[in-house]
Amino acid sequence: MSVQLRSWNVNGLRACGRNGFGKWFAGQSADVICLQEIKVNSEQLEPELLNPAKFHSYWHSAEKAGYSGTAIYSKREPLDVRYGLGKPEIDREGRVLVAEFSNFTVINSYFPNSQRDHARLDYKLVFCEAFLKFCETERKRGKSLYICGDMNIAHTEIDLKNPKTNVKNAGFLPQERAWMTKFLSKGYVDSFRHFTADPGHYTWWSYRPGVRQRNIGWRLDYFLTDAESKSRLQAVTHQTAVMGSDHCPVALTIKN
Repeated sequence: MSVQLRSWNVNGLRACGRNGFGKWFAGQSADVICLQEIKVNSEQLEPELLNPAKFHSYWHSAEKAGYSGTAIYSKREPLDVRYGLGKPEIDREGRVLVAEFSNFTVINSYFPNSQRDHARLDYKLVFCEAFLKFCETERKRGKSLYICGDMNIAHTEIDLKNPKTNVKNAGFLPQERAWMTKFLSKGYVDSFRHFTADPGHYTWWSYRPGVRQRNIGWRLDYFLTDAESKSRLQAVTHQTAVMGSDHCPVALTIKN
C-alpha cells in the first residue's frame, strides 16, 4: 500500500482557488497535501478551501497580512501538529508546519527569498541553519521524515535553465547552494534526483509571456527524506501541466 503526498506553492490560495485549485485537489487521491505561500488567514477562507470534505486542515499564517504562510490538509488526523521552529523572528512569517503520523512525519516549509538586492540573504541563512537543526532534532525521534516545500534554492546548474547568467541572483547564490549541499551531506536525500538525473525539470517559471511555455524555469520545490527512509521512495513527479500558480505541484509516492 502506498501513501500519496503533495506539495505546492500556490502563490496565494484564494487566487489559486479561483484558478482551478479545487479541481486539482479533488483529482489527487492524496493522503497529505502541503501548501506554501498561502497569503491568507484561515478565517478569511471559503468553507471549501478551509475544510474540504474528508480532510483535516491546519494553518500557519504569517502575522503580516497577505504574506507567506503554510498549510497542511490530511485525510488522517495527525498524532501531533507543530507550528514553526520555535524561533519567534522566523515563526511570525508562518514558514514551517509539521504534521506527525504513526510512521512518518511531514515538514512543510517555505524558505525565505533572498530578494533581488540580497537584502534578506542573512535572514535566509539564519533560517536555513535553524531549519537544519530542527530537522536533525525531528530525525532523532525515529520516524521517517518527508521534508517538502519551496526552498527558494536551485541547488545545481541543472536545476535551472540559465545557470551562467544567474550566479549572482537570489535562489542560485553560492551561499544558498552551499547550504543545500551541507544539508544533503548530513544524510538527506533529494527524492527527485534519486530517480531523475537529467536536466530540464523545473517547478517555477516567471510570469513573463512565453517563459513557461518555453520551459525557462528553476527547480525550487522539493521533497527530501532522511537516508534511512530512502527505500520507501516509490515515485516523484512534477505536475507541470497544472496551472494556477507560478509554481507547479510536486507529487511523492512512498511505501506505507
